[in-house]
Formats: sequence, C-alpha cells, structure tokens
Amino acid sequence: MSTASTKIWQLLPHDPAAVQRLARELRVAPVVAQLLLNRGLDQPETALRFLNAPLAGLHAPELLPGVKEAADQLFDAVRRGQKICVYGDYDADGVTGTAILRTALELAGGHVDVHVPHRLEEGYGLNAEALMKIAAEGASVVVTVDCGIASVAEAEVARRLGLELLVTDHHEFKAQLPDAAVLVHPRLPGTSYPFGFLSGAAVAFKLAWALCQRACGGEKVTPRFREFLLDAVALAALGIVADVVPLHDENRIFVRHGLSRLRQQPPLGLRVLLEATNLPAGAGLRASDLAFKLAPRVNAAGRLGCARLVVDLLTTSDERRARELARYLEEQNACRKTLERELVRSARDMVEAAGSLNGVPALVLASPDWHAGVIGIVASRLVDLYGRPVLMIALRPESDHGASAEPIALIGHGSGRSVPGFALHEALQACSEHLLSHGGHKAAAGFKIRAEQIDAFRQSFCDCAARSFPDGPPVPSLVLDAEVPLSALTLGLVKDLDRLEPYGADNREPIFLAGDLQVEGEPRIVGQGERHLSFRVRQGRTVLTAIAFDMAERVEELMSQGGACCLAFTPRLNKWQGRTSVDLFVTDLQPGAQARLR
Repeated sequence: MSTASTKIWQLLPHDPAAVQRLARELRVAPVVAQLLLNRGLDQPETALRFLNAPLAGLHAPELLPGVKEAADQLFDAVRRGQKICVYGDYDADGVTGTAILRTALELAGGHVDVHVPHRLEEGYGLNAEALMKIAAEGASVVVTVDCGIASVAEAEVARRLGLELLVTDHHEFKAQLPDAAVLVHPRLPGTSYPFGFLSGAAVAFKLAWALCQRACGGEKVTPRFREFLLDAVALAALGIVADVVPLHDENRIFVRHGLSRLRQQPPLGLRVLLEATNLPAGAGLRASDLAFKLAPRVNAAGRLGCARLVVDLLTTSDERRARELARYLEEQNACRKTLERELVRSARDMVEAAGSLNGVPALVLASPDWHAGVIGIVASRLVDLYGRPVLMIALRPESDHGASAEPIALIGHGSGRSVPGFALHEALQACSEHLLSHGGHKAAAGFKIRAEQIDAFRQSFCDCAARSFPDGPPVPSLVLDAEVPLSALTLGLVKDLDRLEPYGADNREPIFLAGDLQVEGEPRIVGQGERHLSFRVRQGRTVLTAIAFDMAERVEELMSQGGACCLAFTPRLNKWQGRTSVDLFVTDLQPGAQARLR
C-alpha cells in the first residue's frame, strides 16, 4: 500500500546579497552562511560566537539568581558537618544534575545523601512523605535538582520539619513561589540572567561551579576541581540534550564542550555507558547519539525502575560497579523498548477499531494494561502517525495509604504530546474540572484523572482541540533550509556543515532540497525487516546514493513518474573500505522533476 507523504514542503527565503556578504565576512561557504541567516544570525559577531561556542562564553555562576547564596549556605553546611540531601528528579536531566551536585559536595568534604523519587509511587517534584523520611534519617539541608520551584505546599512541610531547603530548578513556577531558604532559577521574577533556558543539569552545574570556587577560595579552582568541572560539563551536556531545551547560547556551549570531553576523556560512568551502547569513540560522537542512544538508557531506569542507580553509575569510582550498573540500564532499556512496541500496537489497534478519524481533532486513549512510565514516548509516536494531539492514560488502582491501604479508586496517570499551534498545558487547564492535577508546557504535559471522569474529559478536550482547528488538524510542514545542487555536496562542504553542530532543539539539523533528479537503476529494499529504501540518483553528471529510512513502502511512489523525483535530505559522510563519499539521508520525497512548495 502506498504511504505518500502529506507534508507540505516550505523552502526558507534566500537573499543572495545577504548570503554573499556573510559568507565573505566569515570566510565560510555560502550554504553555511544561508544556514546562519536561517537561524537569525545575520551579524558577523553573533554568527562567529555561535560557530565557535567558546567555553569561556559561559556566564559567571554568580550571575545566576540565587547561586551565590546557595553556594555560601552549602559550604557552611559542609564546614559544620551537617548531612545534606540532594533531591533530584528521575529523568536524565535530573539525574545528571544530581550526580554533578553530589560529586561537588563530596569533593568539598560534605556528608551527602541522595534521594531520587520513584516516578509512579512519589511522582514528580518534592514529596511530603519523602521529606519526612529524609528528616528522620538525619539530614538538615535539602537541595533540589530539576524540581521544587512549583512545590509550594511541600516547601512548607520542609519548613515545619526544620529542613533548610534550597531549590534549584528551571521549570515554570506558579503565582506563589515556595518558601525556601534559597531559590536558584534562571528566570526568577525580578532578575535578569542573560540566558533563561538552562536545563536542570546546567543550573546544578552553575551551583557546583560556585561551590568549587568557594572551596578553593577564589575564582581560579585547583586542578582536582577543574577536572571535576570538565567531567560535569559532559554530564550537563547529556541532561541538556535529553531535556530538549534550546541549543543556543550557554546550552550550545555546554553540549559542544561536553561532547569534546566525551570524545577525549569521558568520566567513568559515561565511558562504560558509551561502551555498553556500542557508540563510536572519538570524533564520531554527536549530539544525536546523546539524544537517541544514551538518554533513553538513562531515562529507562526512571521510567521502569530506580533512577537512583543512574546517579550511582554517574558518580562511582569503582569500574566493576559501573559496568554492573551499565548492564542494568541496558536491560531496563530493552524492557522499555519491548513495552513501547506493545503499547504502540495496542494504541493503534484501539484507534483503528474506532473507525475513521475524520472529524476527530484529538485522541484520548486509556487502558489498565499500559505502563505509565512509557506512555509519553508512545504518545509522541502516535502524534507522528496521526498528526493530531494525543493523550495516553494508564489506569491503576491507588490506595489512601491508611491503615488498611485498600484500593479506593481507579486512577489514570496521563501523558500527552501536541502538534504546533495547540498549547497542551492551556488545553488541560481549560479542562481542569475533570482532572485531579496537571502540569507541563505547550508541547508535552502530564495529568492525573479518576477513571469515571475520562469520558467527560475526552469530550471536553476534543471540543477544545476542535475550536483550535476548525478545519481539522493542521497538515504537517517540512521546512527546507536551501536548495543545493548535488554537485555542490563535496566532502569539504559536509565537513563545513559540522561547524553548526551540535544539533537539537532550536538548532535542528539542516534539511536541503534537490530537484530534477533521476533514479538510476532499481531501488533496493534493505535493512532488518525490509523497512528501508536505498537507491541512486543522478543530477547532471553527479550521481549519489540515497537512503530513506522507514520508507520501503514508498518505492512505488518514488518510481511513479519514471524515476523523476525531488528529495528533502541531509548530506552525510559515508566511510567504507578506506573510501569516504557523500550520501543523502532522505527526510521526504516527491515524485516528479519539480518540487511542490508552499
């Protein structure tokens, strides 16, 4: 069956004079200049800072609101011998930040414990029962990582318990801020930090950096602390990529230099994780490897098991223990992938059993057989498949935790993903009368709901989506950076494009357009499960190999006009038997010599 693309191709505007001016001033290829202009970098100074991303470009830690006060209080707690608990979130951003802060405190001589909440049992953010346990075990200072800025009630619990609470976070806050000893946040009201989009791990790094300076008595740290901070840049890079925060300014610097550290001298925990994942050593490691190889393994423990073990992996100095924990993460990730495949199949069966999607503006699906730890990933897959907002709800009985601990209700733990133009957190707020709780942002959100409220909530949520999309869900678009002839795709150009790495949120990998192509010979269906399409295309005298992943079913469409086609692609270097060539990694295709553009 043909699965022709329904994406609208949009070619970004091209200003030849501006391209030539920037290319000349920066001494870069015109294609690189075009990509910089596409990113709004039209001044040589800002463009050069983007390309170079120097480590010295990180803002001084004391500029981050609350960092100086938090570093002073933590250092005083270390000197007094107080027990400090680092309370981190269970996702990759949280555990990497927790590992950074734990190690910094231990290097400074602190008595440190760690608490990472269980996703299903304790939920996101500070947990009152956990705080009671932390206090009972002798901690007097609690410092959060990647959570706490919205935990107003829990901060009051900490105050009543006599805990000195320091909050480090980057998430959105409520109208009322928590009553904590110190709040560390890049967008704290009344402050003006130069870059407001740090991840939780990056915020933790800034505090750790300030603590190192405090321990060393000045801005210049000793070689021991310097080596730790370079390792911490690598950990922060993983957290930043995993949390999909914008990859520009400081985040870009963290990831650029974190990757450099991982290529040359990775810390033990990340080294054994790289080895277990069979990732390339040296220059081959990219931000996409962090996003699609390392981050899922780190997140798997928080989704299915105990994320505290990830912190242990990232902080241990025992290689044998590190390898045991890396194997555990591999097992957890394998389980996660199996669950994910099962849930995708189950959800698709549910959608198809309901009949046509015509007139259905959003999907709200629920089942008691689903695992709450993976429904967010599955919702994202379904958004790609069906092109509309998707909410997945995993139902399970919950007790009141009283003396009998009998189940009192069937509660749904929900996770959703959205499409451009539909703010998910605002839609949940509009439907909040049906929910027990909710939170998130425009693209992704979570919520809790009683089972008996799901039908009414589904109707309310779909009504909200219908008002946003009166003509139906928007047709997805594919943004193309520039039209490039195949003859221009030299080894030198592809290497020049690497200067725009690392790619990620707000700095996506470029996608180019090549038109008036002719398929040479017969396309081949390749790969495990015969899912991919490999073929060669000619434009003038230039012939290159193209690989279209997960597009085997589109071979008839590709050849429908005698092999004439247009491709949306990213060029990649292919090294094979001592030779290096340029291949086209196909994002989308259109039959015919002329591309259909919006």
